[in-house]
Amino acid sequence: MNTTHARIDRREMLALTLGVAVATSARIAGAAGVAGKAGDAQSKRLAAMLADFAEQILRLRPEAATSLGLDHGARRALKSRLNDVSSANDQRWVAQARSMLTHLHTIDAAKLAPLDRLRLETVKYAATAATEGARFLCGRPVAAFTDNGVAPFPVTQQDGAVTSVPEFLDSQHQIADAGDAEAYLARVAAFAHILDQESERIAAQAAHGVAPPSFIAINALGQLTQYRHTPAAQQKLVFSLVTRARALGLAGDWEGRVTELVQHQVYPALDRQIAAFARATERSTDDAGVDRLPDGEGFYRWALKLGTTTDMSPQEIHAVGLEQNKAIKSRMDAILRTQGMTQGSVGERLLALNSRPEQLFADDDAGRAQLIDYCNDRIAAIRTLMPQFSHLQLKAALRVKRVPADIQDGAPLGYMNGASIDGVRPATYYINLKSTHLWPKYQIPTLTAHEGLPGHAWQGAFLTEHSNEIPLMFQLMGFNAYIEGWALYAEQSVDELGFYANDPFGQVGYLQAQQFRACRLVVDTGLHALKWPRGKAIRFLVEETGRGRDAMTSETDRYCASPGQACGYKTGHNEMLRQRSRAQTALGARFDLAGFNDAVVRTGGVPLAVLGTAIDQYIAGV
Repeated sequence: MNTTHARIDRREMLALTLGVAVATSARIAGAAGVAGKAGDAQSKRLAAMLADFAEQILRLRPEAATSLGLDHGARRALKSRLNDVSSANDQRWVAQARSMLTHLHTIDAAKLAPLDRLRLETVKYAATAATEGARFLCGRPVAAFTDNGVAPFPVTQQDGAVTSVPEFLDSQHQIADAGDAEAYLARVAAFAHILDQESERIAAQAAHGVAPPSFIAINALGQLTQYRHTPAAQQKLVFSLVTRARALGLAGDWEGRVTELVQHQVYPALDRQIAAFARATERSTDDAGVDRLPDGEGFYRWALKLGTTTDMSPQEIHAVGLEQNKAIKSRMDAILRTQGMTQGSVGERLLALNSRPEQLFADDDAGRAQLIDYCNDRIAAIRTLMPQFSHLQLKAALRVKRVPADIQDGAPLGYMNGASIDGVRPATYYINLKSTHLWPKYQIPTLTAHEGLPGHAWQGAFLTEHSNEIPLMFQLMGFNAYIEGWALYAEQSVDELGFYANDPFGQVGYLQAQQFRACRLVVDTGLHALKWPRGKAIRFLVEETGRGRDAMTSETDRYCASPGQACGYKTGHNEMLRQRSRAQTALGARFDLAGFNDAVVRTGGVPLAVLGTAIDQYIAGV
């Protein structure tokens, strides 16, 4: 989430500093107590370092404290702040990463327990990647610590304060009392401040001839303008606070105060951003790739490293995508033939399947409700398979919601917001229902396995339900290839467990999803390393996957705004399958599928470059 902080006074800062010291000491004491049982001084030192790093990261990313349900008690002051997106804060991130590496290099890895060695290498990997991105004009070091991918431009159809802050405040900022409502107001004021920070970055990039492509600029400018032209009283930013304060019976003129902030601080800052963005993009072309940026080739390789957590070259990734696309199409062809669909290419037959009446929900509110009901039905069906998939017995509370209408134009077609550690907010699986025809029925079970169970919601549930076993630092990091690779592995797993035994088109939907991710390898590298124009990328996706042109246009624009991120899905999936095969070979009859799955989840999330070490430890343990 690209957001920034409100100004806090010296008393608040003192309270935050002292409170964090207390919280850090408590976490260190608890972590050291566990390590002390083994009498391992190096593990104690590492636990203390990771606890300290986590508090430092929370001060750099206060929104994470809210997302995880940690913005209370000693960390209360964080609830009034948003993430700083200034260039100056990028330098703080670089300094943080370098400091972490300096401290981590004092740990004797040979003396650590196996799990602690894994954690040491994981944090080193993220910190090293952050320092490597410091040399790029468009490189933001914070990207090395999140799974969101690289965002080379401050504002696009999917990036920036307008697309993130109102939804964040509505869905994640909890309000239980007047203090929480005051913190909400402080964040609304901060919203105006970060709009200006983004405008400064837009102008700074433009001075070097850097701006998003014209097709992204047109879409983003339309979103900014539409937001600005919405009356303050109709903004989610206003009615979210007013509605919740009224429900709690909180005394005060909350409506008047938040409206005043929107009209006299947020809107003027937005006017400045619209003007800055229009100036910066007035000469933008439709050149889609980041290879046109200063040191663009190097920047894309860094983006690929963050996206895949490997050192694979664009050419290698492109070739893997072509090969796997071909293999998966062959499997789909065989199933479609058994269903009487024999004419045309696989893509053409899938396009025909997309328009069959029995595959479409009505494109109205009633149809949207039926579609969400179907998602919940598929979640319930998958839960019956979970004992075969895992021994962890997680609750994995999960709700399904449509992507909010005010951000659906630039939002992904589906995504997950994780649960809070405190259990107040469950995981939320969002599905974009701008049109229900974006999601033919046969595609929904696999999306549900990916975003819900046993995909993101299950992997995230381990982090929240076992938070006492995992360093907080691991709640604050995310590795795209691990997280998305796991979700694709989950898609395959439910097929292997018989989820589609009586649903041949559902199995086609699963294979189409896998093929789509193989095609992403081709398109992302095609756009950014092989000079593919946008039109070629869209045609390739439509013709190969059989998905609609509007959806594939949105996807292509997503890859242009977040280079390298789309390559993490299939790369992570491939590596997890390779590690599973290696474990099966090594263990033979002793191999337990659920045990292997749990070993991957219990890492807490690691780079692919480190995953092999985790599986070595699993094999040795068995």
